[in-house]
Amino acid sequence: MNILGISALYHDSAAALLVDGEIKAAAQEERFTRVKHDSSFPQNAIEFCLTRADISISEVDYVVFYDKPLLTFDRLLETYVAFTPIGYSSFSKAIPVWLKDKLFTKRLIKKKLGKEFNGKLVFTEHHESHAAAAFYPSPFEESAVLTIDGVGEWATATISKGSGNKLQMLKEMKFPHSLGLLYSAFTYYCGFRVNSGEYKLMGLAPYGKPVFLEQIRKIVKVYDDGSLWMDMKYFNYCQGLTMTSDLFHKLFGADPRKSESEISQRDMDIAASIQVFTEDVMMKMARHAKEITGSKNLCLSGGVALNCVANGKIVREGLFENVWIQPAAGDAGSALGAAQFVWHQLLGNERAIEPTDGMKGSFLGNSFKSSEIESYLVNSEISYEKYEENLLFEKVAELLNEEKVIGWFQGKMEFGPRALGGRSIIGDARSEKMQSIMNLKIKYRESFRPFAPSVLAEDCTKYFDLNKESPYMLLVAPVADAQIIEPGEDQKRIMDEDPDLCKRVNIPRSQIPAVTHIDYSARVQTVDEHRNPRYYRLLKEFQKISDSSVIINTSFNIRGEPIVCSPEDAYKCFMNTGMDALVLEDFVLLKEKQVNLKPNEVNEYKKSFKLD
Repeated sequence: MNILGISALYHDSAAALLVDGEIKAAAQEERFTRVKHDSSFPQNAIEFCLTRADISISEVDYVVFYDKPLLTFDRLLETYVAFTPIGYSSFSKAIPVWLKDKLFTKRLIKKKLGKEFNGKLVFTEHHESHAAAAFYPSPFEESAVLTIDGVGEWATATISKGSGNKLQMLKEMKFPHSLGLLYSAFTYYCGFRVNSGEYKLMGLAPYGKPVFLEQIRKIVKVYDDGSLWMDMKYFNYCQGLTMTSDLFHKLFGADPRKSESEISQRDMDIAASIQVFTEDVMMKMARHAKEITGSKNLCLSGGVALNCVANGKIVREGLFENVWIQPAAGDAGSALGAAQFVWHQLLGNERAIEPTDGMKGSFLGNSFKSSEIESYLVNSEISYEKYEENLLFEKVAELLNEEKVIGWFQGKMEFGPRALGGRSIIGDARSEKMQSIMNLKIKYRESFRPFAPSVLAEDCTKYFDLNKESPYMLLVAPVADAQIIEPGEDQKRIMDEDPDLCKRVNIPRSQIPAVTHIDYSARVQTVDEHRNPRYYRLLKEFQKISDSSVIINTSFNIRGEPIVCSPEDAYKCFMNTGMDALVLEDFVLLKEKQVNLKPNEVNEYKKSFKLD
């Protein structure tokens, strides 16, 4: 039986395919269209999934949409009526979109799939999809399941109990009260883009102090079970075109920061405040999930589950023996969850529980044969060298040890927002200059943004205070004491007070400074041989020549663009940034040997995309 899951029309469209319950393929539409957070119907992602399984749309038994549009439309109408007449401007912009496509999603899907599709079309609720994506691929027979995001139809957070092949939803919090929308409101207020800049706010938080907690608690009441009541006169997302109101701006002492303007200490303090508040709420939710399910296990999904700082605190609290987080926790992952909900919950099929998990390392996207890559390189007259496997790892390890920045394109593309060693940019974590080089010359992004470490799973505790695996880069943990470098008095002053974030970032705090954030933490990815054998072998080879088993791993893209999908995407990114080398499977391309490199290419390329 073939079940195709779809998420679309809001943000992060994606498709996922199950064949007899096994995850066959999954991918986000943005990777193919090159439009970041693409919300369009995932035609390319669907075609990829069908091609991977070698089937046609006529062989698909069920197509499952991750949301119930009529319930969402009901929420919109009720909300606009409640705020009449002040919501008219927002209403006049939203309703035509609904009347064109979203209200008639069923008709749109059938039109896009074509007349060959003769299967059944099913719609799951938004948080059912999130919960299914969290529980069904997890390594647990039973678990508490916590989903937290902005909003689905009405629900903004849910607690469920998963057992065997069944999910039972026990409790939900409803719109307009939402932890996800609250965090997005502060994302907007601090000058970042909603639904894409929340991770920037999380990265900015360690530079500030939570001195605005009193103001937040004035407008949001938190109950013991983690549910919220938000005073809506301080927010504008129900009735307006912005997230926050004039009263909000008055309470926090200024208008929202303009995008791309200078970041002040006040912005850092606001980021710190909402981050601490969010961690407290998530902890309360987790405790309540424990209380009402009695489970020793916890599964997390929804966009807020990508807040890896809060995730790390839940793990360190020891409330649950085991915590598993869906690597594609946002709406893209709901395409997979929707398909799994039908297979297990509606059709009653049993689960095959994997000892690690069922996500296959989240390597569910497209891949390219060496012959395909070589053909592309030859036809494009690109200079390269081909290496035998053992020599390849030696060569790349040597380049890393020489502080070279490398584009690493291997195997299947990752599903979800994190690069996990399939489509990554890598570098030496011991380098004091590597963070600045990567931020400013490779990624073209803000200097304060931290980079994540990839570490051999067996060596994790040597470098980080983390005794759990973190294969999907969804946990932040403190750097181990043995790695810490104590700063001098002048350095402490710069770290605490200097308004120039570049200066703060560039002070080494540990033996692995390129991945140590200002608060001595890191977003850890543990690498094991089972999930990603080639990446594991590279780390082992690097350890041989450097005595270090930690490297930088950041996504293979630049600011404003999705992660690269094809060898062509990878080469374009490589040629138009300060990367020193590109590894496409068995082929190594050195920048200095590219005969068609033009001095002005980087500047021209930077002009060609819109900064977010």
